[in-house]
Amino acid sequence: MIIDKLNIDISIIIVNYKSWKHLENCLESIDKILSKNFSFEVVVVDNCSSDNMFKVFKKKFLQFNFFENTGNNGFANGCNLGAKKAKGNYFLFLNPDTIISEEPLLKMYSFLKENKRIGVVSCNQLNTNGFYEKNVRFFPSFSTLFGVFRAINKKKLNSKFSVKNYVLYPDWVSGAVLLINKIWFDKIGGWDEDFWMYYEDVNLSKKVSNLGGRVAVLTDTEIIHNHGGSSRINIKTASITKTEVLISKHVYIRHNYTGIKHFILQFLVVIHNLIEKFLFGAIGVLFFFIPKLRLNVYLYFNMIKYYASSLLDGTWLSYRSLNHPNKN
Repeated sequence: MIIDKLNIDISIIIVNYKSWKHLENCLESIDKILSKNFSFEVVVVDNCSSDNMFKVFKKKFLQFNFFENTGNNGFANGCNLGAKKAKGNYFLFLNPDTIISEEPLLKMYSFLKENKRIGVVSCNQLNTNGFYEKNVRFFPSFSTLFGVFRAINKKKLNSKFSVKNYVLYPDWVSGAVLLINKIWFDKIGGWDEDFWMYYEDVNLSKKVSNLGGRVAVLTDTEIIHNHGGSSRINIKTASITKTEVLISKHVYIRHNYTGIKHFILQFLVVIHNLIEKFLFGAIGVLFFFIPKLRLNVYLYFNMIKYYASSLLDGTWLSYRSLNHPNKN
């Protein structure tokens, strides 16, 4: 473990919000890494969990750097704050609900150093049920916007991607494990804080792609990811996070499409969300005693509220975003 060194190779940046048990497991896995091939530091940003655990962890893991954010300002803001505090030449953005070892870190780091055109690299993510998360990810477009669209265009979409020498080049990679050179990070302006949660990793990958960089996944190494462990705590939390997924798709479209394409895509997403959430919400009313079905009722009303406020405020941004025009 290398700390207090002027020239640090990798800064591992972790944004936490009330995921202390997962974070503890993650930090303990990092603490076991003793590499002669690279130096690293750990930067933990807590998005103001306000549960008195910040001081406990700061005291328990003295070898790591802890910073408390001013509020629950979102994943992108927490990542950017961590990057400002970091001293490394490479930034590894890592979810607190992950377990990592030296092998994937070294392979990603070595690959990025040897391939200057690669802007972002990730690796396989193995969940706690023993299944790999999908690596083939597409930018939202007319052919990929909804599941039925992807099914119709499945053959054409899959033909775009193939694994060569254990490397896959998808459109984007998950922010759960994302390594980027500081030069590339500065070039794209870091994480976009218009996104409060979700799609910020899609947008980051898109910015890299727009500047001629490539996005890669190493398929011969992996981390363990307890997917959703840092966000899906209870039905109230789930309703917030699932609502933000829907909102963030609108924000992504706003950033990456203009003119008639922008209008049509936004319209399609609005209609799809209203119809789908209404139908599932109606079922949720009938089976309100089942939490997973009751959740659809909350989602429907959350989206109605969002669309109404979007019209009034003239923005697609979530009101949780720091860049929302009515943010105090």
